[in-house]
Amino acid sequence: MTYIPKARQEGLYYPEFEHDACGVGVVANIKGVRSHQIILDGIEVLNNLAHRGASGSDPETGDGAGILVQIPHDFMRKVSSDNGFSLPEQGEYAVGNIFFPQDELESERYRLIIEQAIQDEGQRLLGWREVPVNSDAIGVVAKLTQPRIQQVFIGSNSGATNPDEFERSLNV
Repeated sequence: MTYIPKARQEGLYYPEFEHDACGVGVVANIKGVRSHQIILDGIEVLNNLAHRGASGSDPETGDGAGILVQIPHDFMRKVSSDNGFSLPEQGEYAVGNIFFPQDELESERYRLIIEQAIQDEGQRLLGWREVPVNSDAIGVVAKLTQPRIQQVFIGSNSGATNPDEFERSLNV
């Protein structure tokens, strides 16, 4: 018989919160090659993880699981043009997904705070894009708190000497 010592509390680790988990899937190209097939495979992984119990009383409302992808530059260049602004070269801008309240005045207040933070960090606001959504595809519970989803496009300032510096500025 193998003795397994009981975990003890250390720092911020509390052994009483230890539990099994499932529902993680990773699809990646280890060489960093972008492809639409990776997106399709990622969606298949999400569909196959339906067993994870990620829905509540409303089976159409899930846990918000999704996929993380590299910025699709050609697509973003097109949608930015459709929204009245242009993008710099790939790698010289960032895109943030912002979840605003449905209330227009409240959303505008938060938008101004974000724009001020971009300016305070010495970066350039390139523009905003309202993300199209299909509200018919979500459950009743999700509709009660459905946010307005917008994307903010931020250009690297001319003083940013490397991508790490730009990324640190974005995190602030």
